[in-house]
Amino acid sequence: MSINPLSNPKGVKLLCELCQKPAFIQCTECRVTYYCGVEHQKTDWLGVHEKICQLLIPLRTQLPFLTSEEERDNRKQWLLQQKMDLIELTRTTGQKLLFEGKHDQAVPAALQSLKFAIDVFGLASINLVPSYLILGEASIGLGRLEQAEEYLMQANWTVLKTPECSNAIKSKLYRNLGLLYAAKGDYDEALRQLADDIYHSAQEFGTDDIRTAGGYYHMANIFFRKNEMAVADSLYTRVIDIWHKHLSGIIKVRTKTPLVARGPGPVFDDEIEEEDKLDEAQEAEAVQVLNAVLDIREHTPSDSWELVKILHALAMLHFSLKTLQLETNTARKLWKSHQKKKVKNWKQ
Repeated sequence: MSINPLSNPKGVKLLCELCQKPAFIQCTECRVTYYCGVEHQKTDWLGVHEKICQLLIPLRTQLPFLTSEEERDNRKQWLLQQKMDLIELTRTTGQKLLFEGKHDQAVPAALQSLKFAIDVFGLASINLVPSYLILGEASIGLGRLEQAEEYLMQANWTVLKTPECSNAIKSKLYRNLGLLYAAKGDYDEALRQLADDIYHSAQEFGTDDIRTAGGYYHMANIFFRKNEMAVADSLYTRVIDIWHKHLSGIIKVRTKTPLVARGPGPVFDDEIEEEDKLDEAQEAEAVQVLNAVLDIREHTPSDSWELVKILHALAMLHFSLKTLQLETNTARKLWKSHQKKKVKNWKQ
């Protein structure tokens, strides 16, 4: 990240990426992003800009003149796919930062995802809701409950207007509403919202899926605060069981011994299993949840077997992340090289 002071060209209104106030500095890496000051540039860089810096260039630079209609259609489809990819990338990044407790850095990622979603789907689309939810959860984490409520009410209104809204989106909405009411100290209403979260998540993914486990986890936290330890313990146990089973499946696939040919001809494995990989946000969620429950178990009377199971789940998680990191570092280098080539070819 470097700073490039600028004076706005005559007739051109440059606005800060985060606050939309007049901008006075420019990102020197992409030269298509502007900020009102160093603080907002730093926040955006740490939150998401480092990941998407080069990807913004073709989206914010005037397109070269294309003579044929086919070329224009191809360019339009390419740009649309770029925006769709950026929506997914920025949302995953924002969710990951939330699980890491970096609520201030999650805001730029969520804002970027919202901008791209509005550009692609329009202002009233259900596809904007995931971005509103990240902004809402970030605001809860920052203690800005009124702002959080505004984001969540906007998400809720969009869901109500969309009969075909998926159970997955409804689940995330009710989970965030549960977190909002818990932050306000209204535990009864929080539990009702989280019960709706679990219901809709179970409808979409099943009762024993890691995407449903988050509802159990937050519900357990509320019972823990209410000092209803028996209920909290049972829910924490459910969460650990779900994550332990999921991680065991990943390790089983990753450590499976490949078949060895015992004669001429190709080797066919009729029982090939596809690894159910975790995305960045799910990795961060697993780290947060497992360590949080471990800390609770270590400081409260609990079954020693439960403690062992958490430790085993954490060991599997770290093994998975370590082996994946080696692959990811190589993939990241290749990806960055590929993006630079794409931008170079686009300019030509």
